[in-house]
Amino acid sequence: QVQLVESGGGLVQPGGSLRLSCAASGRAFSIYAMGWYRQAPGKQRELVATIIRSGSTNYADSVKGRFTISGDVVKGTVYLQMNNLKPEDTADYYCNAGGLSTIAGPYWGKGTLVTVSS
Repeated sequence: QVQLVESGGGLVQPGGSLRLSCAASGRAFSIYAMGWYRQAPGKQRELVATIIRSGSTNYADSVKGRFTISGDVVKGTVYLQMNNLKPEDTADYYCNAGGLSTIAGPYWGKGTLVTVSS
């Protein structure tokens, strides 16, 4: 089993920045990919960004150029730097592990809320 704990959400004005963090524990040594997904009210959960063991990254088109994923999958840590935030970025953000660069794995954090509003 792998446990994921997120931190860093909050309220920010449009154009502002936030940094999310996620730490994995348990059998994290077996993880190939980690990433961030988000779910806005009334919408399906969607991929935001992923990173694999080699350091290769993948982003949703809606966040390219504004969000940066980083971390060390082998050590079980991943971060999401979010710049130039927009109201449409408002959502619960979930850390994920155990999947592939474009497919979510079976392990999820409890989520952290990001609200972008003036």
